[in-house]
Amino acid sequence: MKRFIETIKNIWKIEELREKILLTLGLLFIYRLGSNVVLPGIDTESLSQLQSQADGGILGILNAFTGGAFANASILALGIMPYISASIVIQLLGMAVPSIQKMQKEGESGRRKLNQFTRFLTIAITGAQAPGYIANLMAQNVRITMDPSLFWSMSIVVLVAGTIFAMWLGERITDKGIGNGISLLIMVGIIASLPQAFLQELASKIDHIVLFIIEIFVLYVVILLSVALVQAVRKIPVQYAKRTTGGRTYAGGMARQYIPLKVNAAGVMPIIFAQAIMLIPVTILTYSGVQDGEANFLVSAFSDIQGWPYNTVFAILIILFTYFYTAIQVNTNQMAEDLKRNGGFVPGIKPGKATAEFLDTVLSRITLPGSIFLALLAILPAFAMVAGVNTAFAYFYGGTSLLIMVGVVLDTLQQIESYLLNRHYDGLMKSGKLKGRAASAF
Repeated sequence: MKRFIETIKNIWKIEELREKILLTLGLLFIYRLGSNVVLPGIDTESLSQLQSQADGGILGILNAFTGGAFANASILALGIMPYISASIVIQLLGMAVPSIQKMQKEGESGRRKLNQFTRFLTIAITGAQAPGYIANLMAQNVRITMDPSLFWSMSIVVLVAGTIFAMWLGERITDKGIGNGISLLIMVGIIASLPQAFLQELASKIDHIVLFIIEIFVLYVVILLSVALVQAVRKIPVQYAKRTTGGRTYAGGMARQYIPLKVNAAGVMPIIFAQAIMLIPVTILTYSGVQDGEANFLVSAFSDIQGWPYNTVFAILIILFTYFYTAIQVNTNQMAEDLKRNGGFVPGIKPGKATAEFLDTVLSRITLPGSIFLALLAILPAFAMVAGVNTAFAYFYGGTSLLIMVGVVLDTLQQIESYLLNRHYDGLMKSGKLKGRAASAF
């Protein structure tokens, strides 16, 4: 405890770090305030149906990401999710569009251009999603206290402006605050429901306190395993034939380094993709009006997140999407080319194509256990629900919510530790170095 207090004092002594943390907390507070401001013209007493709709399934995940703003019909109801969708589209286009590939290789100038395209695409996606959200409000019999046509036009503008404002907050946190702003906004939205879910679970187990303690211990173990998944890397040794550093030339044996290949390079994206794909057949069958036996079975099977059909298909899709997204994120051909250009090589492997094939083989092997563990982690909330854990609290036993929280916390702590070490203070860890993520959650 004494060391913890000393670390807090050291953090407070660094003026730049203190200002960044305070700015970040202030912007996050503003975001949380906005999540509770209801759209103009809505009778708040009629939102109960919308809130019950957002208790589970993909809408429950969206509601968690927005910190309850979706179910509150808030001005930030769509949150930062359209920006994430736009970022994913830009990443996918980078595989097929040469001009975007060129921008990705142009360094800071290319990054600024891609960020601008992402912002415009975010506005377009929000403009397409806003009418759907408003139509869902109408379908849930939410009472409107103004002219419907005026409500429609004004709400679309407000929802688009809300997403732009959330995007601006995230970028300000990234530029002026501490940590990745977009990921922090999502994490704060997820954590917002944790205290209530914890108290509800405690109240339901007040007569079985030992069972509650076991649940907390299991959650602790799951968090540890999630940290291990986020940080796990396979180090590929690399040597350089000759390097010049500080005006001095070193032989290859003195310049050995490593290429860290992440066991879970895809992050949480496979889970998000799989959830979106599984929502498609349910949505089509529900709104098509088909009422035959097979259609009803599919709707019920893919809507029951505790059933074995849902979780089996869910796990398989996650494994497949993990390989797909890893192939997008990690370009082994480019890595091999960069090594060859800089005079580096993997010991025992020829530079060039042979190195690319070796890296691809290693990546495929480590991705398999990583994808399986990611799939198991994603379906853990279903097992927790079956075991009697409250639905809201069970979501924290795995899946997207837990991985995002773990990843963002590690990334933020890594940045804080770098400030401490640069000022010659002790780091956050008593021994060793805190390993954060190589990239943000999104």
